[in-house]
Amino acid sequence: MTLRIYDSATRTVRDFAPLREGEASIYLCGLTVQSEPHVGHIRSGVNFDVLQRWLRELGYRVTFIRNTTDIDDKILAKAADQGRPWYNLAYDMAGELARAYDLLNVARPTYEPNATGHIPEMVELIELLIDRGHAYAAADGSGDVYFDVRSWPAYGELSGQRIDDMEAAADADPRGKRDPRDFALWKGWKEATEPRTASWPSPWGRGRPGWHIECSAMAGKYLGESFDIHGGGLDLRFPHHENEQAQSRAAGHGFATYWMHNAWITTAGEKMSKSLGNSLLVPEVLKRVRAIELRFYMVSAHYRSHVEFSFEALDEAAAGFRRIENFLERAAEALPESFSVGTSSGDGFLAAFSAAMNDDLSTPAAVAAIHDAVREGNKQLAEGQTEELAVTYAGVHEMLRILGLSPADPAFATGGADQALSGAVDALVGRLLEQRAQARAAKDFAAADAIRDQLNAAGIAIEDTPSGAKWSIDGGGR
Repeated sequence: MTLRIYDSATRTVRDFAPLREGEASIYLCGLTVQSEPHVGHIRSGVNFDVLQRWLRELGYRVTFIRNTTDIDDKILAKAADQGRPWYNLAYDMAGELARAYDLLNVARPTYEPNATGHIPEMVELIELLIDRGHAYAAADGSGDVYFDVRSWPAYGELSGQRIDDMEAAADADPRGKRDPRDFALWKGWKEATEPRTASWPSPWGRGRPGWHIECSAMAGKYLGESFDIHGGGLDLRFPHHENEQAQSRAAGHGFATYWMHNAWITTAGEKMSKSLGNSLLVPEVLKRVRAIELRFYMVSAHYRSHVEFSFEALDEAAAGFRRIENFLERAAEALPESFSVGTSSGDGFLAAFSAAMNDDLSTPAAVAAIHDAVREGNKQLAEGQTEELAVTYAGVHEMLRILGLSPADPAFATGGADQALSGAVDALVGRLLEQRAQARAAKDFAAADAIRDQLNAAGIAIEDTPSGAKWSIDGGGR
């Protein structure tokens, strides 16, 4: 059965037909590393991790690129507020993001490029757009360069909009634009308000790239002028993905054949975001459930469906996963000691699961197939059907493995009690650091030093930073 996916560009479900036989190329718009990742941030990574796992299961050689935006207006603003270099903030938050992905068993991409490492490619692409008559340098001396949306008749086709119905692009001073909808490809350095380290030389003066040109340049470098799938959150379809497609195709590139967008995780009906103040940081959520249970909760929803987050729903999903684990434990005890999943006589694969995954990654139906298998396995346990149980047991293991949910996966080896212990230590140390901060504020330095000495004696090192104290054990920062 052929994999069929919903293409956001054509708004139809299409058979997946890669550009190169036996290969699949994916570009996923990663995060802007301005703050700690919350559950809403991580959904895209989990959803497209399932996609790449399934493509590999189907026999494709997958090249998966997931970028990191490490230079941006928001990064500069937040770093300034915290009194730290912008690159230090971006580096720290990229580390937090990587840890969150690792906790949820999101497989590493083929490569994860940073925007700041690809400035020459961006400048080259901008020059090409200028040469082809689709971009221009602002005449106001700002050093800005813009994409001329009126020069590209297909602009708006991805999001299904007409140019005249669009709002102005609020990414630069509009005074240098020919049309308010023109978007920035390059932003001239603002010497009075921006650090020099956030600028690079270019034919138009020192500056930095606009957000949209970053992804086009990185996708082109690692996947070529044309590739199979471009993914990202639904909120990126316009203007980010619209602009990516326009500038890439205006440069003469085929760019993405399919567009896939995952929906949001919402709270109280609104997109989860830092600005709303309703974000749920991954380490905080993992104090309540195990990482494998959080991944199960996220995978159980279809990638295109909006998820209204609640701890009640999370707890229910965690309980459901524990029932699956309970079956596996009981089945393992009932099977002969010589049995292993690899030696099972069954193919370890349920037809319903495969059909669900090929139907636009219908993970709810795939998870339902797992529950059906568990119910059948429990009957086999009760009736002592060892041979049938072996096939069912292997099948459940196989389906969980494909979804990145195998309890035996080393990524989850520190779950359970170890994870709970880590959360408890984090809470206790955090409370002591609060007391130390209060003592320092009151100029009671003797008390502050005593708390630090107690932590040092326990093997916990303290580092004072502009954003507050951080602690580590044996060099592992938090």
